[in-house]
Amino acid sequence: MKERFARIPWWLVAIVLLGGWLLVSALTTADYRVIFSAVSRGMGVTLTVSLIAYAASILLGLCLGLMRSSHVRAAREISTFYIELVRGLPMLVILYYIAFVGAPALAQALNAILSPLISAGIIGKIESRSFDFATRAVIALTLGYAAFIAEIFRAGIESIDRGQTEAAEALGMSHWQVMRRIVLPQAVRNVLPALGNEFVAIIKDSSLVSALGVQDITQLGKVYAASTFKFFETYNAVAFFYLCLTVSLSFLVRRLETRMRRSKK
Repeated sequence: MKERFARIPWWLVAIVLLGGWLLVSALTTADYRVIFSAVSRGMGVTLTVSLIAYAASILLGLCLGLMRSSHVRAAREISTFYIELVRGLPMLVILYYIAFVGAPALAQALNAILSPLISAGIIGKIESRSFDFATRAVIALTLGYAAFIAEIFRAGIESIDRGQTEAAEALGMSHWQVMRRIVLPQAVRNVLPALGNEFVAIIKDSSLVSALGVQDITQLGKVYAASTFKFFETYNAVAFFYLCLTVSLSFLVRRLETRMRRSKK
């Protein structure tokens, strides 16, 4: 009995009780019902931005991680330059830079490339407003998190015993065949928990897109609180939605880590 009592995750019990109190308040209090209804409309935007940015950052991060582990020095230098530069910048600065510097620069570059078609009247001139702020936010989160995910993949690749690579090369396999068939399958398995933690982090950082006016959970909560002055109730609701997402995902990541530890024994 004592052992079972000691294994209870009291931090999780406290969070569940807090979430239950907020949920009961939402069901029984008129103000909370209105607030939950208003803020919940941003859930779809938050999840969409997070999922797209996460998927894109995994692909870009994998490419950068492979470049970082490459035998080609130029590839290592380019990937290291990008990773160290981006990791040294706050995510909000990256968001502003992509939104207000990168998007106009991209529009100018596309206009220069497509100038013959524009001059012929086949297509119209591309304006920076053609890229909505949700798209700019996704690009910024992708570029930012790709640098962190690249380091996760690099660590996973380097965790594989060098002897396996040497044995595969001795059998006549090329470097990319070794990576694709031997190293990457094991590396990805090793870094799955870390990738899960990055998804939790990107959901939390998706709240930064409210700085661009994107109608996510945080932005809708900010607008509602500013119009009603019910800051306590509104941000309780905002915190509830984020906690539901992050705590459930963190629990799944912990279960994954536990299962992987058992499978290695």
